[in-house]
Amino acid sequence: MKITAPYLHEQKLLHALTEYGTASAKYAPLVNGIVNRMQLTELLDYGSGRGGLVPYLEFDHNVQIQCYDPAIEEFAGEPIPMQFCVCLDVLEHIEPECLDAVLEDLERCTGTVGLFTICTRAAGKTLSDGRNAHLIQQPMRWWLPRLWDRFDLHTVQRRGEDDFYVIVYPKTPLIEKATTQ
Repeated sequence: MKITAPYLHEQKLLHALTEYGTASAKYAPLVNGIVNRMQLTELLDYGSGRGGLVPYLEFDHNVQIQCYDPAIEEFAGEPIPMQFCVCLDVLEHIEPECLDAVLEDLERCTGTVGLFTICTRAAGKTLSDGRNAHLIQQPMRWWLPRLWDRFDLHTVQRRGEDDFYVIVYPKTPLIEKATTQ
């Protein structure tokens, strides 16, 4: 299970009542660079919120974009695997008991390359029950083995003291996934 019903309700409240899920725009230059350099034609924004990344994307060719966020009705459908899967400032919000399922889904959805950003400190927002919005506040050394189990890590880069990103390749490329299913 990727998200429990009570937490889904909590996420819908945060999206409805606050400016929530807006951090992805700062990663647009990195996303643009990867898409343009690799000439990728598909992008999945996994945990997209209201799709706040999309207005900042500037590609030099046509790219099919899919947004996925279970808390946003128009983006709540099951995500379709795509060449490039970005998951920007999302993983720290996942319920700890659902993290493995989400990482497995990211593995399923990442066709050629992935970009995942993770914040390791407390968020500025709290849930209605008083918990911090970052349910998982763990250092990079805690996250990396979990990612390494599912992906080949190409780049690991700190962005300040409390943030980092990874560029990953699937251990099984999309073309091989398609032929084995």
